[in-house]
Amino acid sequence: MQAVWYQRTGPAREVLQYGAFETPQAGAGEVRIRLYASAVNPADTNRRAGRGWAMDYPLVIPNSDGAGVVDQVGEGVERDLMGRRVWLYNGQRGRPLGTAAQYISLDHDLVSLLPDSLSFDEGACLGIPCMTAWHCLFADGPVSGQTVLVQGGAGAVGHFAVQLAAWAGARVLTTVSDADKATHARAGGAHEVINYRQEPLRERVMTLTGGRGVDRVVEVDLGANLTDDIAVLKTNGVLASYASRSNAQPALPYAECSRKNITLRPMLLPATPLASRQAAQAGISRWLTAGSRLMTVAASFALARTAEAHEAVEAGGKRGTVIVRPQE
Repeated sequence: MQAVWYQRTGPAREVLQYGAFETPQAGAGEVRIRLYASAVNPADTNRRAGRGWAMDYPLVIPNSDGAGVVDQVGEGVERDLMGRRVWLYNGQRGRPLGTAAQYISLDHDLVSLLPDSLSFDEGACLGIPCMTAWHCLFADGPVSGQTVLVQGGAGAVGHFAVQLAAWAGARVLTTVSDADKATHARAGGAHEVINYRQEPLRERVMTLTGGRGVDRVVEVDLGANLTDDIAVLKTNGVLASYASRSNAQPALPYAECSRKNITLRPMLLPATPLASRQAAQAGISRWLTAGSRLMTVAASFALARTAEAHEAVEAGGKRGTVIVRPQE
């Protein structure tokens, strides 16, 4: 098969190699997928660049999310998966060979059926961002009837969180940085959109909630927004965070948290229990079949141009997911 890999960390054009690679075989408990789309997440570029991560293995095929067709099943896997369209996550988490390749073999627990209504590009958008959004929203119970604040509602995880929360019966408030992102967030189902560059977040949230605050916050940058999040949370609220880009070691205002009995839930998807991840996959499948959904592809590249795809993610400013197409 054709694949892209790296054997040292560094800039994409310097370390990513493209060429022939041994086609994997499905082992026991695994499926092999012919990949038609591979998603590039910021974490994939950070690992390749060595930002916060050392080399996991002597050789790594990058990218963890993707979509394609099952073309081989290993021992112990149901045969009816053969030929089925699927999406997958964590392809390069805890294992060296990810989705920047024409084929991937991985545990069948990491694979979910892809509805015919979605393209492979759209299916590849799901993966880690949608699974992360699900866990941040529902790890502490249903959100129906609650008010949820999603920080960064036009981002990859944030936009899924907006859609999932609205589908689940929550009132959704979200923050954005410009009018275009506000339109995108509203298209996902946000009930109220706050431009944090033009409006004071605390005052606006408290006004929108009649002074009551929100039940749950889904946070994209804990270090930047921690004090605001605590201020707008109700007593017994939940603050679920999946990143802290501006400050990896934020100071916790313990007294304020304890007075409100706040649950702080920092999370990284690969560390979540298998049962929780399986519940997320099942829930996402229900959500996908319940109506039309928005998966936004920011740009697409042929496999040989994976370095450009990584650079597009690192450049910032994109809206949606950057896709690599291994079969082109």
